[in-house]
Amino acid sequence: MSIRTWRAAALAWGLLYLALAAHGQGTDTLRVGSKRFTESYILAEVIAQTAAPQLKQPPVVRQGLGNTAIVYEALRSGGIDLYAEYTGTIALEILQHSGPMTRDEMNTALASRGLGVAVPLGFNDGYALAMRAADADKLGIQSLSDLARHPELKLGLSNEFIGRADGWKGLSTRYGFTQQPTGLDHGLAYDAIAARQIDVMDIYTTDAKIDHLGLRVLQDDKQYFPRYDAVLLYKRDLPQRLPQAWAALQKLEGRIDERAMIAMNARAELQSVPFDVIARDFIAGSAKAGAQGAQRGWIAKLFGDDLGRLARQHLLLVAVSVGCAILIAVPLGVLVFPHARVRAVVLGVTGLLQTVPSLALLALLISWMGAIGTLPALVALTLYALLPIMRNTVTGLTEVPAGLRQAGTALGMTHPQSMRVVLLPLALPTIIAGVRTATTIAIGTATIAAFIGAGGFGERIVTGLALNDSGLLIAGALPAAALALLSEVVFEGIEYWLGRREA
Repeated sequence: MSIRTWRAAALAWGLLYLALAAHGQGTDTLRVGSKRFTESYILAEVIAQTAAPQLKQPPVVRQGLGNTAIVYEALRSGGIDLYAEYTGTIALEILQHSGPMTRDEMNTALASRGLGVAVPLGFNDGYALAMRAADADKLGIQSLSDLARHPELKLGLSNEFIGRADGWKGLSTRYGFTQQPTGLDHGLAYDAIAARQIDVMDIYTTDAKIDHLGLRVLQDDKQYFPRYDAVLLYKRDLPQRLPQAWAALQKLEGRIDERAMIAMNARAELQSVPFDVIARDFIAGSAKAGAQGAQRGWIAKLFGDDLGRLARQHLLLVAVSVGCAILIAVPLGVLVFPHARVRAVVLGVTGLLQTVPSLALLALLISWMGAIGTLPALVALTLYALLPIMRNTVTGLTEVPAGLRQAGTALGMTHPQSMRVVLLPLALPTIIAGVRTATTIAIGTATIAAFIGAGGFGERIVTGLALNDSGLLIAGALPAAALALLSEVVFEGIEYWLGRREA
């Protein structure tokens, strides 16, 4: 039994890998990525829609993949073909250079990695610190040097800025800051500064909410920050693979100035206009206000056009990952059940997997597997589902009364026969309880998969965080919660049916 099951598990994983790998490949497909903030979402749509008329099939847009490290790894590994990046980030964060670099210098350094920089879009989106203008006037703060003289002010900075090579560490050294900043999501920091929970935050200079919230951008009087000119970071084979699409993208050079970018960001953040609509209007040269979506409440967002697609993606992630976990965990639980030491080691290893943060595991899988999207998400979800199923398999087998085990032996059954006919049927309710727990974990964890472009209801949550849109957050969280409740009803029905069968 166990050999056949292991073969089935191996076959399932092999077929799944080949199917997903084949799905992700295709030389005629343009794959565009984005980071997890408003401007990057918009630029990804601008890039995709600009290239689309020159492509045989629609481009794939991988929105909200995460911070620089994750999106860059997706590009390097071939998960995406290009995305909008910034020269300061490329020089200081990606190439770990000690200072600014010219575009030629960046291309020379990136050539060995199979990457290139091209198409300067026409605007600089730099880092800066900002605070409420009224407080700045009251305290006489105009520059970062002035801010350094007020250690009582509370800083709330994005986690990426705190960890970046060109971020907080170098800035605090240059200006002598003594404050210990609090790590916040960039979108949530705007709410926090408006509510006076923090006094200072890091901003992108093209953010739409700077003027909207009455913030003052503090002068970088010691010129710490380099320029962050928006460019395309791309795979070097892209111009040869899709020459017509690449020629179309060249026409974006210099087309987006800072005022235009701020206006597009404002439409997304202040008017709730969808990213694809903003991009379409920009390409068409339209400056309309985009009332479409401005009045959309959370109910309209909940039942939006993407509900069916996201539900299918979420169900696929949960069903396949839990199914694979069953194929691995149940046979493995059966194998280690008679051996106490081996059992402790295996359960310890699977328990250790539960302690690895989801985003960290996804980032590692992207690097190891050279892919983003569904495949690494399924692997991560499967690993998280192993422990409850395996633990309950071992527990269920252990709880079978010794007399019943001996009865099988007395009837002349071999160990495999006794396992199949006596032990596993009696342990089945406990095993199903483990599958029930694993399914609940997978439904919740699958929302994180949207950070690497795997879709599901987490796509709304990720976008809602980027836009600081509570309605969109609710529209993503409620269906996931409803799916979890539905799974509980299904398992209640299964357990009821098993109980009646045993009676």
